Amino acid sequence: MIPVHRALVSVSDKTGLVAFARRLVAAGVEIVSSGGTAATLAGAGLAVTAVSDVTGAPEILGGRVKTLHPRIHGGILAVPTDPAHQADLDAAAIEPFQLVVVNLYPFEATVAADPAADAVEQIDIGGPAMIRAAAKNHDHVAVVVSPQDYDEVATAVEAGGVPRPLRRRLAAEAFAGTAAYDAAIVAWMHRDDPLPQRLVLPLERVEALRYGENPHQAAAVYRMSGGDGWWDGARLLQGRAMSFNNYADAEAAWRLVWAFAEPAAAVVKHTNACGVAVCDTVGSAFDKAWDCDPLSAFGGVVALNRPLDAATAAAIAANFVEVVVAPEVTAEAARVLGARRNVRVLEAAKPRPGGLEFRAVEGGFLVQERDDVALATGGGMPDGWRVVAGSAPSAGVTSELEFAWTVAAATKSNAVVIAKDRGAIGVGAGDQSRVGAAERAVARAGERALGAVAASDAFLPFRDGLDVLAAAGVVALVEPGGSLRADEVITAATEHGMTLIFTGMRHFRH
Repeated sequence: MIPVHRALVSVSDKTGLVAFARRLVAAGVEIVSSGGTAATLAGAGLAVTAVSDVTGAPEILGGRVKTLHPRIHGGILAVPTDPAHQADLDAAAIEPFQLVVVNLYPFEATVAADPAADAVEQIDIGGPAMIRAAAKNHDHVAVVVSPQDYDEVATAVEAGGVPRPLRRRLAAEAFAGTAAYDAAIVAWMHRDDPLPQRLVLPLERVEALRYGENPHQAAAVYRMSGGDGWWDGARLLQGRAMSFNNYADAEAAWRLVWAFAEPAAAVVKHTNACGVAVCDTVGSAFDKAWDCDPLSAFGGVVALNRPLDAATAAAIAANFVEVVVAPEVTAEAARVLGARRNVRVLEAAKPRPGGLEFRAVEGGFLVQERDDVALATGGGMPDGWRVVAGSAPSAGVTSELEFAWTVAAATKSNAVVIAKDRGAIGVGAGDQSRVGAAERAVARAGERALGAVAASDAFLPFRDGLDVLAAAGVVALVEPGGSLRADEVITAATEHGMTLIFTGMRHFRH
């Protein structure tokens, strides 16, 4: 327990400051402060000792230098039980601090509001120095960096002092805070380089999850410090808290459904689509998506890119699903889904494109730019697409191929997607062989494959996959091309009278 007699207070965020300081003063604590913080406290009628009175030096360089002084840092870093330290304090007439209350200039908020802003003046120097000094000396000094801790610290001071476990926790929070602050500055300095030499990831825990992918695995969900995602701002209207698997599947479904401008629905299981469709309404889209593979869709995640209405909610509620995500849920739809209390219902903002993806490997991460499918059509076929067998597709067939290609790009490799009427009717996902993926897609599509189109996320290494699709009645296929046996695949397409298009771009998703 460390009794508090003297506190150094210098904060950018004034939330709760006056009430906190008033409790400290009432407990007999002397407050030393500077700049705007001192003015705020004095304006509230509280006694404040100016930093310049302690240091004997005025603020200089427009306030850039005011606390960087031995009388300040000596008072923070001194170990009172060390005779040599005490001798130095006595010789320089330095009084120690037992409490340091500091939060930093709003660098993250500044660049979040305007990434192009000249944020140099928002890079705090004295603040991190005081925070780190106090955190280092937490055996003898309590450091507070968040207004959320004011009440607990004030209560401890009023009770006689700040106990060691609390000081240690506050010190850990302080070091984490300065690390996140520096990471934000590094990210801003590298804002034109998505993959810099050093990639610093400041993460803060949002919530602990019941478990991970399996019950024996501990898990939590984290956000980037100072950032957010669609899931972070989502409103859970009903149902239990989201699980690890719920988050993973919802992320896949939500990003997929927003790949389409038209009303669309996606049903996802284990991060792969069981069904996806585009239609005039999300209700029709959901019906079509569910019909793709109802068996696999059981217990899946449903995502819609338009508001959820009562009729569509009733269609969803007639089946077993874990999560429903939509940009808006009408009151009537909420009442319908309310009968299925275990269904998690989320209202969420549209996900942002771009950014980086991370995959853990032992001792590090694989990092890449997100693979967002963006088809530039110019009114015809997408740029880079070329017909290598069969006749040029009509506008309608091209639209079908674009749909299948978009779904295949969001499906785990090896992936083959069969589509008809802007809806997936067969999805072959995660197969170890390309022909295996084609066979899975055909097995799910059945007779519906007659007259349908297909997409493969990577090239067909042999003609066997195309033969399987042609035998099922598929009339057009889009794939990246470029295999060593591409001529054999083209020959097979010609033999079957199938239109074959090479895109020159693959969309592996492991």
